[in-house]
Amino acid sequence: MLIQLDVENVAIIEKLNIPLFKGFNVLTGETGAGKSIIIDSLNALLGSRVSKELIRSGSDKAFVQGLFSHGSDLSELLDTFGIETQDDGNILISRVITESGKNICRVNGTMVTVSMLREIGQKLVDIHGQHDNQSLLRAETHIELLDLFTGEKLAEEKREYRMLLERLHELKSKLKALSGEGKERERTIDMLKYQINEIESANLRIGEDEELQRQSRILSHSEEIINAFSQAYQMIRGEEGDDQSALDKIGVSLDFIRKVDDLDPDYEMISSSLGEIEERLVDISRDIRMIRDKTEYDPKLHKSIEERISLIQGLQRKYGETIDDVLTYLESSKQQLDEIERSEELILAIKKDIEAIEKDLHRKCGSLNKLRTEAAKRLEKGILKELNDLEMPRTQFLVSIVSRPEDGFTENGTDKVEFLFSPNAGEPLKPLSKIASGGEMSRCMLAIKTILADIDAIPTLVFDEIDTGVSGKAASRLGEKLKAVAGMHQVICITHHAQIASQADTHYLIEKMEKDGRTLTKVKLLDKTDREEEITRLLSGEHATEAARKLAQELLKQK
Repeated sequence: MLIQLDVENVAIIEKLNIPLFKGFNVLTGETGAGKSIIIDSLNALLGSRVSKELIRSGSDKAFVQGLFSHGSDLSELLDTFGIETQDDGNILISRVITESGKNICRVNGTMVTVSMLREIGQKLVDIHGQHDNQSLLRAETHIELLDLFTGEKLAEEKREYRMLLERLHELKSKLKALSGEGKERERTIDMLKYQINEIESANLRIGEDEELQRQSRILSHSEEIINAFSQAYQMIRGEEGDDQSALDKIGVSLDFIRKVDDLDPDYEMISSSLGEIEERLVDISRDIRMIRDKTEYDPKLHKSIEERISLIQGLQRKYGETIDDVLTYLESSKQQLDEIERSEELILAIKKDIEAIEKDLHRKCGSLNKLRTEAAKRLEKGILKELNDLEMPRTQFLVSIVSRPEDGFTENGTDKVEFLFSPNAGEPLKPLSKIASGGEMSRCMLAIKTILADIDAIPTLVFDEIDTGVSGKAASRLGEKLKAVAGMHQVICITHHAQIASQADTHYLIEKMEKDGRTLTKVKLLDKTDREEEITRLLSGEHATEAARKLAQELLKQK
C-alpha cells in the first residue's frame, strides 16, 4: 500500500506531504483545487509519461516521492533490476522531472529507467480514470485474473502443463543441436575427434604434472644437491682417519659418560640418549650418502621431462586447469561425439518424445480451456450483477476465450483471453481500452475489482472520475462497493459525491489558497467535525442548509 506521497513544485502544488492509510481513503475538494494534479503526480511516480509543463512555474524541477509497503512479493523483480530490498519490506520510489526533460528515477536509492519504474509501479498501484497504470487495460493480464478466479483445480492443471512445456523446450533445444546443418555437423565431428585423439595420445595420469615438476626441480639443481649432501655427509662421518666428525665426537662423548653412568640414574639416561642419537645419526648419514650417490644430472632425462610438462600445460590451457579437468573434458567430448554420430537414431527418438509431449500438451490445453470457459460464465454473471448495482443495467460483459493452437504453446496454454464490454444497449462489445467514458470505465473496473478483490495482488487501487454522471442512489452503491473492495486493498478515491465520501475510513480535503500572490494547493486530513462540514458542502454547495447538514450527519452515522 501507499504509506506516504510527497509532491514538490508540480503545477500549483508547492509542497505536499500526504500520509495515507489502510482501507478506504477519499479526497474531495472544489473543481480546480488540485485533485487531478495529485493523481498526475502519482502517475509520474509509477512511470507514466510526463511533460516538463508539469513543473511549477518559476521552478527548474519537480519532485515526487512515494513510500510503499507491498503485500505482493516484488523481491524477484527488484533483484532482476539490481535493487536492494529493505529490511522492513518497504519500497521508496522517487522521480525528479527537470526543465531539460531529463528524468531521474530511483527505487530504494538505486537509479532506474522510466520503463523499469513502470514495471515496478504496475505491481503496486492500479489507477482507474485516465487509462494509466490500469492492469485491466492490458489484455495479457486477463488470462491471469481469470485463472486465479477459476481456482485450484486449474492451478494444478497449469502446473502440470508447464512441467510438460519445460520438457518440450529441452527436447527441442537438444533436437536443434543434433540437427545442425550438414557442414557444421561434420566440422563438429572433426573437431571432437581431433580433441579426443590429442588428449588420449598424451596418456595422462592424475598427479603426473606435480611429480614431473618435482623431478625437474631436482635435475635443475642437481649440482647444488650433490654438493650439499656431500658436505653434510663429511660433517657427520668425516674422511677416513679423521677423528673430528660429528659421529666420532658423539662416540667419544658417549665413552666418557659410560664410565660413570652407573653412579646415578640421570647419568644413565643421558648415556642412553646419546646412544640413540649415535644410532640415528648413523641412519641419517646412510640416507644422505644414498641421495648423494644416486643424484646426477641427466640432460636427456631433463629435456624429456620439460617436454612432457610443456605438453601437459598445453592441454590444460585448452581443456581445463588440472589433469582431472582435461580427462573430464575428454569423457564429455566422447559422449558428444557418440551422440552426434548416433544423431539420426537420437533425432528419431527425440522427435517421437516431442510428438508424445505435444499430444499431452494439447490435451492439457483442452482441460484448461474447459475450466476457463466454465469459470468465465460465473465471472460474467457476477460482474453483470455488480454493474447492475452500479446503475449500468444495459451493460454487456463478455470473457472472450479463443483457442489458437496454431500460434504455439505459451506458458498459459493456447487460449487468448480478453474482457470485452459494451456500456450501452445496441453498441458492439469492445476491449476495455476502447471504452470512452472515464466514469463508465471506472465503474466497469470497480465491478471487476469487487468480484476479484480477494485474488487481485495489486495492493493499492486509485479511482478517479468514478462518480461522473452518477445519481445519488448509484453513488451510495458505488460507495458500498468501494468500501467492500477496501477490505482487501487500499482504496484511494477522488469524488464529488457525499454518498461516496461519507463511507470512507479516511477523508482528505484538497483546497486552493493564495500566498504571496500565487495559487497553492494544500491537503487537510479531516476530523469528525471537519468531515461533517465537507459532506454538507458536497450536498448543498457553498451555502450550507440545515437540511443538508442533517443529511450529512445521517450519512456519516451510516458509515
